[in-house]
Amino acid sequence: MRPSVRDWLLLCALHGVASMLLWWAGEDLVETLTFRSDSWTESPWTLWTTAWVHMNTPHLIGNQLALGALTATAWIVHPPRACALAWLLAWPLTTLTLLIWPQIGYAVGLSGMLHAGALVLAVHLLFKHIRVPKARRWGGLLLLAVLAKLALEQGWSQPVAWDPGNDMSVVLAAHLAGGLWGLVLGLATAWPPAGQRWPTDKPSSGAA
Repeated sequence: MRPSVRDWLLLCALHGVASMLLWWAGEDLVETLTFRSDSWTESPWTLWTTAWVHMNTPHLIGNQLALGALTATAWIVHPPRACALAWLLAWPLTTLTLLIWPQIGYAVGLSGMLHAGALVLAVHLLFKHIRVPKARRWGGLLLLAVLAKLALEQGWSQPVAWDPGNDMSVVLAAHLAGGLWGLVLGLATAWPPAGQRWPTDKPSSGAA
């Protein structure tokens, strides 16, 4: 296994294990680790830990399955260390961005992080920093799929929606925020594309 892949897999393991442990934790601990927009400055660690809190069993299982898909994808394509760095940076930024919407009192779950991770991988595939056959095609398909999902959800105008199937409110703005940071940080860590490098030689004199 390449050392760079371990970074991504360690993040996946951290999210998966912490989410399962918190599912069995006491209510007081869960409350302490939940992000709330009106008190997060008193508990800044919740920018990270709230991703591991889940509302109910379907919520937890759905996110664990999606996390498993990201883990399996990384195992196959071997993302570079820059992917894990971008995903790591997106973690607190995704939660912090939710302050844009005053109607979001609190938010929990891994879904924002999952959208961020998917778009980080998509960008690095597009830029061929992940070296697999037809990398750009797979990256483009993944990018379009996630962007289409975000467009259908319209999280910018409907930040919170009721999901009757899971009997819970879904913070669609978290999906949007995660996708935004995944895209931005993916671009920041993948530029320039593979095969293109900024000139490092001293330029010769000449007229412009």
